[in-house]
Amino acid sequence: MPRLHPDTIEAVKQRTDIYDVVSEYVVLRKQGKDFAGLCPFHEEKTPSFTISPSKQLFYCFGCGKGGNAISFLMEIGQRSFSDVVLDLAQRYQVPVRTLDEREQRDFQKQLSRREQLYEILAIACSFYEHALRQPQGETALTYLQQQRHLSDATLQQFQLGYAPKGWETLYGYLVKQKGYPAELVEAAGLILPRKKGGGYYDRFRDRITIPICDDRGRVIGFGGRTLGDEPPKYLNSPETELFDKGHTLFGLDKARQTIAKVDRAVVVEGYFDVIALHAAGISEAVAALGTALSEGQVKQLLRYSESKQVILNFDADAAGTRAAQRAIGEVADLAYRGMVQLRVLNLPDGKDADEFLQNASPDAYRELLEAAPLWIDWQIEEILGERDLSQADVYQNTVRELVKLLSRIQNRTTRTYYVNACAQKLSQGDSRRVPLLEENLIARLRRTVKRDVKRDVKGDVGGEVGEEGDWETSPDVESHDEDIPVPVLDSDRSLLERAESLLLRLYLHDSQARAMVAKAVEELEEQDIYFSLSHHRWLWQTLSELQLTPRDDAASILGKLQERETEASGRLQQVMPLFQADELQEIDIQRAPLAVRAAASAIERTICQKRYRKILQLWEATDPREDEDTARSYQEQLYAEKRHMDELDRRRNTDLTDLVSLPWQAPPAQLSPADDAIDV
Repeated sequence: MPRLHPDTIEAVKQRTDIYDVVSEYVVLRKQGKDFAGLCPFHEEKTPSFTISPSKQLFYCFGCGKGGNAISFLMEIGQRSFSDVVLDLAQRYQVPVRTLDEREQRDFQKQLSRREQLYEILAIACSFYEHALRQPQGETALTYLQQQRHLSDATLQQFQLGYAPKGWETLYGYLVKQKGYPAELVEAAGLILPRKKGGGYYDRFRDRITIPICDDRGRVIGFGGRTLGDEPPKYLNSPETELFDKGHTLFGLDKARQTIAKVDRAVVVEGYFDVIALHAAGISEAVAALGTALSEGQVKQLLRYSESKQVILNFDADAAGTRAAQRAIGEVADLAYRGMVQLRVLNLPDGKDADEFLQNASPDAYRELLEAAPLWIDWQIEEILGERDLSQADVYQNTVRELVKLLSRIQNRTTRTYYVNACAQKLSQGDSRRVPLLEENLIARLRRTVKRDVKRDVKGDVGGEVGEEGDWETSPDVESHDEDIPVPVLDSDRSLLERAESLLLRLYLHDSQARAMVAKAVEELEEQDIYFSLSHHRWLWQTLSELQLTPRDDAASILGKLQERETEASGRLQQVMPLFQADELQEIDIQRAPLAVRAAASAIERTICQKRYRKILQLWEATDPREDEDTARSYQEQLYAEKRHMDELDRRRNTDLTDLVSLPWQAPPAQLSPADDAIDV
């Protein structure tokens, strides 16, 4: 590897854009002046990875990794510094200098090879375009103009061409006439070696050629469509040094500006669907290249959309449905986490976009785009289909599939909405059955979640909430009574942890709220209720020992902690996310008292609920015929805890009137000795 000149390294650093680099690997959302997303270096469900375009730096508050665009690529690809700098130099067209003249010559040869491949493909594209306008291309041109209804402007925009019938037409032009080495033309994917007798022959013959470009508009491959019935109907270039079809989207170079403007991307199946949509002025359309749409391709699209909206418009036939299902499967985790707003559009009469636009206006297509259902609504309809729900086995299988789908929805409100929606559909118009069906779905969801929690929970069941990353687990988890539900996790942090985090964030970021937070925590401690997570307890104890002034903001407090607690760097790392004020953006100073009271009530209620469950387990295990006094005592304690929780619920509901956007908010559970219910 050549030793790079410092001037080259500095030029690459200056030219490289960290958002451009990182967004190829991470779905980023705007967050003030910065961007945030899920860290690619460790597993997480809540975004803690941030990039700062102004500083050209990234940092993860979860795992602590940070640096610039070069160090990001080195880490994510496990590549050397020189490899990354050279790639970035080519990407941003930075001239490369080395410290050694001989290395400089060798490297220029390497660069020259790639540039020659681009050049060969560009010349081939011009050759095919020219052939389309010659007598030999008349049939192809007529097909494009009369059957595909494409204008000359569209033909030129997409550089459509024609590969002549001869076996060595392009070979003769590029190798014999232009003098390019046959090895390079083969490396570009344009010719193939003969199996016998030596020599080469053209890959594309008697086909319409459709250039495939990278996001900078450079030709990297071709798609070829036959004019007859001989298979295959479509033939793509092989993967080459320049062309990776699993990471390339047809039309993205022409669509990305429109995607950013209209804030959505439309993914269709075929080349001509993209071309027809662009010709109709719907230029946010792209297509995968004969493979299932991958997560990497979706992430490319999300770089350009603020709302992260992607609409899948695949054919409505069986193959198109399978393609949509595969695409959904690739990005399901992103969709469940809300990182992508995924929608599915099926056109009337099973048509594809090109067919639809032959007889309908662009506005009609746009109206269908606006009305495209969310992917989960589409999935529900696919599950229900034309099934005869009057058949017991069909009904059971349908419910099982719906529960599997609903159990993965992390947002509580969204999950509740879809439980009701599914009950409505299963009722088949009989509104009297809806409550019962809804109850049945909830019970099945509880059992499904219970099994998932049993698989995921680590450590002793029934232990305290006290260790880093552990969920609160109650005796319910081990219970064999299917009517007793388990906690339904809204995300990777429990309500208790979220409420504690809010109190600590308010204390760190709002100097006027510190006295209120301190008073609320003091009142909780009088009831022997303390911060549940050990790193929260450590932070609160340490903050209490610091001599803070109203002028101390979160940054200065963090500095004091770093100076004071160098030996506790592990715990300090765990609480670093609290020093971000992102979750407080919706809480102004006037509402801080409500937020403090609501968070404190949430903590107290969660602890009360935990006590309630433990007492409930003891009560259920006591035979009143053998120990009537103990059973009665447990029952009285249950009713006392229930009354206390009702009062806390009343308080929380009052305080939450203006705080409905709090990220830790969850509906209060209504408990009774007969039903320790948690809302799903």
